[in-house]
Amino acid sequence: MSSLLHFTEVESGQNPEFAIIWMHGLGDEGRSFVSLVQELDLSRTGAIRFIFPDAPMMPVTINNGYVMRAWYDILGTDIARREDEAGLRVSQIEIEKLILREIQRGIPASRIFLAGFSQGCAMTLQTGLRYPEKLAGLICLSGYMPLADKITAERDAANQSTPVFLAHGVHDPVVPLQRAEQARDLLNSLGYSVEWHQYFMQHSMNMQEVQDISAWLNRVCATIRQG
Repeated sequence: MSSLLHFTEVESGQNPEFAIIWMHGLGDEGRSFVSLVQELDLSRTGAIRFIFPDAPMMPVTINNGYVMRAWYDILGTDIARREDEAGLRVSQIEIEKLILREIQRGIPASRIFLAGFSQGCAMTLQTGLRYPEKLAGLICLSGYMPLADKITAERDAANQSTPVFLAHGVHDPVVPLQRAEQARDLLNSLGYSVEWHQYFMQHSMNMQEVQDISAWLNRVCATIRQG
């Protein structure tokens, strides 16, 4: 396999049955979310391997070309009108390599979750909806649907029934709530199973969200384990 993104790996127990590939937001790094493993209630999931990849370093246009970790360039404040399609597709390939690595290590695609915050949320939707094998689920936090005008044509039927956890802060000044609502409405119109949550917070996470993710994960994993 060609070179992989650098990542931090944590297992919640021995012989993991599931994997979660968790993508960070703009300017952050994977290890920032490692502490989340201890905060989640994984009492009914079985052991999970968490993979927290680091996005590549690149200049970001909206930040005056400052070089930082980013899954794709942000070209301006109107992220719906001007999108870095090439960058999105390159990062999609990198995330698909991490999925393949887990499959080769013995965890089938149907037990692999994609998750992400902000830009990482966008990459979760970009990759997960197009992936040609069924995934366990998509956890999408404080983000939006990238390349929304192309998803109807590009989505893969393999993940039509894959559950989606979609959450956002009502006071988010970075990615307005409306962008997440648009993603929710588009997914619903295409027949996806979406669990929607909104919280009185800004561009962040809070404990109620962590608890809701825990409940959703436990429920989805239990369903998968029951076959």
